[in-house]
Amino acid sequence: MMGTCHCSRCRKLGASTFVFIKKDDLKWIEGRDLVQLFAPVAPYKYGRCFCKTCGTSLGEILSEAESFPIAANTLDGDLDLQNRFHEFVAEKPAWSHICDDAQQFDGHPVT
Repeated sequence: MMGTCHCSRCRKLGASTFVFIKKDDLKWIEGRDLVQLFAPVAPYKYGRCFCKTCGTSLGEILSEAESFPIAANTLDGDLDLQNRFHEFVAEKPAWSHICDDAQQFDGHPVT
């Protein structure tokens, strides 16, 4: 599943479009030791990861949850996915325009 977050925190990370993956589907080949976790300060609760070598934002790739978001921009090649939602559109800056028909939410999507 692919989604886009428009909150100020995700925008500043440069990784606001993300793909959810299942923990069991992630296989580390190399480089796990190069991932640094940025622990959030309240009110935020999700840690964000980045590469210690190049600084690329990786999403929550070290999460222990059953599924978690990783930054879509880190994946090579085309993805056979369409954006399914936009969250925190209430925080979207005026210069940013949503150009797809994906469902929009002022906060996290209601499940």
